[in-house]
Amino acid sequence: QYSPDNVAGADGDIDPTEITFLGCSCLTSSCAVDVCSCLCRGENYNRLCLTLTDKEEEYARPVFECNAMCQCGESCQNRVVQRGLQFRLEVFKTEKKGWGLRTLEFIAKGRFVCEYAGEVLGFSEARRRIQAQTSKDSNYIIAVREHLHSGQIMETFVDPTYIGNIGRFLNHSCEPNLFMVPVRVDSMVPKLALFAATDISAGEELSYDYSGRFHNLPISNREQKSLEEDNRLRKPCYCGSRACASFLPWDSSLFSTP
Repeated sequence: QYSPDNVAGADGDIDPTEITFLGCSCLTSSCAVDVCSCLCRGENYNRLCLTLTDKEEEYARPVFECNAMCQCGESCQNRVVQRGLQFRLEVFKTEKKGWGLRTLEFIAKGRFVCEYAGEVLGFSEARRRIQAQTSKDSNYIIAVREHLHSGQIMETFVDPTYIGNIGRFLNHSCEPNLFMVPVRVDSMVPKLALFAATDISAGEELSYDYSGRFHNLPISNREQKSLEEDNRLRKPCYCGSRACASFLPWDSSLFSTP
């Protein structure tokens, strides 16, 4: 079933559509950094492109877009991901990876491409679904962990297996042209937004790193050692990049016992 947005799953604690943020009181058509409460952490976008600072080498900073409670207009420059898909994309059959997704037009670096949307699950349901899979089943469940200032970790599990959008057709690559950033609009449940990591030509397959490494950072030695220990349970990678790790990224936490 196609859904452009996240929906509440079997045991999701928070409804992804629930409005939880106060809106800004800007009365202009587009919000300014020094005035808008939604932009207290700095400018999110510049001409529709995600703004990255030199300090953001490993992790993405929080992104909060203006929401339904804001007084600014729909043309506000801080409303990008919520507008949805803006490019012509095509689902196609790859040689070894099953279905894939490619763009039919040029995409500039930093532009929002699409969201990875599906059922928002709690940890128990996400683990139950993964442990019920066989070696022949495709795994679409993604686990996003955000480190809070308090030291706590916020987890978001999204499964587009039964209800989802076009993002479910994105394949992994060890040298991807997209990277994922959690973007919040109305709710604490983030939209898992995929942005162009580089200029992307028309006809090029779209991909991201399933491990979630921000902005295509190379894998660390510690990660590599951990992954090698789990190779017997992992699936081969057919991305074909020069830096291919031979296996798809692996998250063992959902396979562990309670």
